[in-house]
Amino acid sequence: MPALSTEITIGELASRSGVATSALRFYESRGLIASARTNGGQRRFARPTLRRVAFIQAAQRVGLSLDEIATALRALPEKRTPTKADWAVLSRAWRGLLRSRIEELETLQTRLTSCIGCGCLSLKTCGLLNADDRAAERGSGARYLLGDAPENDD
Repeated sequence: MPALSTEITIGELASRSGVATSALRFYESRGLIASARTNGGQRRFARPTLRRVAFIQAAQRVGLSLDEIATALRALPEKRTPTKADWAVLSRAWRGLLRSRIEELETLQTRLTSCIGCGCLSLKTCGLLNADDRAAERGSGARYLLGDAPENDD
């Protein structure tokens, strides 16, 4: 059996990762992955790029932004497959961020049925909690969902 090549084409990377070539070019433009060019100008990716793409996909699935993903990827080696120790460093760095995201999702789950947008989904409740759109004075977005407590000034 022949040895695997250390470099793969963008088509091979797309096929193996299940990510469209356009997305891979976008990831490259954002600095998430890197390629070398052949004399003919074709992209060649180091084989460990497959793991980086899998990591990008997993991170996007849990709601992390491309900037957050890029920051994490800068901690990983580009030219070799990350080791267990490399992943452990990244995992420790993300623990707080992921815990925060979980808390945000739990808050959303708890409050979604009673409070979103200007303050709530129920016009009856909205008239009580956010009469005359007082929440707008606190800033943009779903103020109560973001953690502001409704205040009854009456």
